[in-house]
Amino acid sequence: MAVSKYRKLKRSKQIIRIFANHGFGTLIDRLGILKYLKIKKQTNEYTERETSKLSVGERLKLSFEELGPTFIKLGQIMSTRPDLLPRDIINELEKLQDSVAPFHISEVREVIEVELGDKLENIFKEFNEESIAAASIGQVHRAKLLSGKDVVVKVQRPNIEKNIELDMGILKDLAYFIDNRTRFGKLYSFSKMAEEFETTLTNELDFRLEGENAETFKVNFKDDANVLVPEISWIHTTKRVVTMEEIKGNSLKDFEALDQLGLDKTIIARNLASSILYQILRDGFFHGDPHPGNIMVLENNTIAFLDLGMIGQLNTHRKNQFLKMLMGITLKNSKLIVQAIVELDAMSERINMRKLEKDIDRLRDQVLSVPLSQIKIGEIFNEIFDLAFSYNITIPSEFTMLAKSLITLEGLVEKLDPDLNVLEIAEPIAAKLIFTLISPDKIGKEILGGAMDYGNLVRKFPAVLLNFLDKFDHDDFTMQFKMKEADRYAQKFERAFSQLSISLILLSISIVIAGMIVGLGLTDMASTEIITLAITTLKAGLLLAGIVILALIFSIIRSRHL
Repeated sequence: MAVSKYRKLKRSKQIIRIFANHGFGTLIDRLGILKYLKIKKQTNEYTERETSKLSVGERLKLSFEELGPTFIKLGQIMSTRPDLLPRDIINELEKLQDSVAPFHISEVREVIEVELGDKLENIFKEFNEESIAAASIGQVHRAKLLSGKDVVVKVQRPNIEKNIELDMGILKDLAYFIDNRTRFGKLYSFSKMAEEFETTLTNELDFRLEGENAETFKVNFKDDANVLVPEISWIHTTKRVVTMEEIKGNSLKDFEALDQLGLDKTIIARNLASSILYQILRDGFFHGDPHPGNIMVLENNTIAFLDLGMIGQLNTHRKNQFLKMLMGITLKNSKLIVQAIVELDAMSERINMRKLEKDIDRLRDQVLSVPLSQIKIGEIFNEIFDLAFSYNITIPSEFTMLAKSLITLEGLVEKLDPDLNVLEIAEPIAAKLIFTLISPDKIGKEILGGAMDYGNLVRKFPAVLLNFLDKFDHDDFTMQFKMKEADRYAQKFERAFSQLSISLILLSISIVIAGMIVGLGLTDMASTEIITLAITTLKAGLLLAGIVILALIFSIIRSRHL
């Protein structure tokens, strides 16, 4: 435990030093992070580098790169949150490259042999010691199975899990600090974001999930000849090793090679856009990082998706919301967009819906007024999310990842074919899917699915109705209404009634006394006995009135304290 605390303190100091060296020392000091992490401030310990010519985004990017895998992944995820960060910072974080020096073949061998339980030579017929790609979490090698099949093997970097666990502990501490010590915590739950980030990283560390994602993609596109997903070799796949067939094609990064092979970039762009749009709109299961390095192009302009560790998912409700937003953009209908935002259920407080709709109208006039062929769908979604942010509406993380995927897609499509617009491809796909939602076949299936419930309702209704009539006929029918805080209101009503009763009694006594005084004044021949009796009665009446007045005052004071 002591070692863990020592490692955490040492790493915390390193993180703070790197951020301070990149120009964030003053911010760290003002926020009180040093005091919160119980780190003593050392004068002259941190020397800020020459950063006057660099923007905040550039300095943040450099800090993340120097801090390693956890922070590189954090920066990549932060680049999908336009509701949290300004556009200039996001543009810099999008440049973060998850590429580091490869680790030694001896470590690769050790991981494979421990995970697969045999010598490397007994598992693979051939294994290329040179990696073809090295990232922060793992690296990839070409190999050949004993059957002769060409595969690629991704091996997890040694000790990466322990390092990420250490960094996540520090990040969660900082998130708790921001939530409880700063005004930003009132708008966003940074602790929840840290937990979501930890879940994302944990999933990426389990290579079996990447294999399962690939299987899901294969099922979703089994009838689409334009999309290919590599086959997983499950007997050579574990938590830290994943083996899949080698896709022999050309990376989408190499545009010159596409031209040399005579491939049609317009068809490639259409196939790519259609496949990702179907992933989002039809399947609700889409590639979360479709950058050129994760996409291969084969003969006949076929698209192959690689590196399926980061996946976005939308449930049926979220898909319908996205469809509604998309149709609102296509039809330039502000109300549809506002309805979709409201249905996100992400408002922390009531907002002025009329004002929000007017702001959406202004956005429509500024951006959506251009021809449909020139609208950038990813940028439009970012504009909408920025507007939602100004109303303290939290955008679900799956939507921000979706917007990032669309922006990446549009960038690729524009490079492949500048005359092709993603929204023009999305419009018929969305219309087709909306039609399937309201088609007689879909409605009929929903009715059949609820037939059992309807049958139970019809079957039970006569018995319930007879029971109701029987109770009503035998005076055994009671209706109960429950009012919130009914007991408290009943007590107040009871006190008010008591006070009214006392007031009426006091009024009656006052009338009697007044009547006696008036009567004595009108009597000319009042005997001594009558006068004495009247005085005695008057005293008793005044005493009783005094008691009633005191009781009334006490009752009023008591009711005000309850």
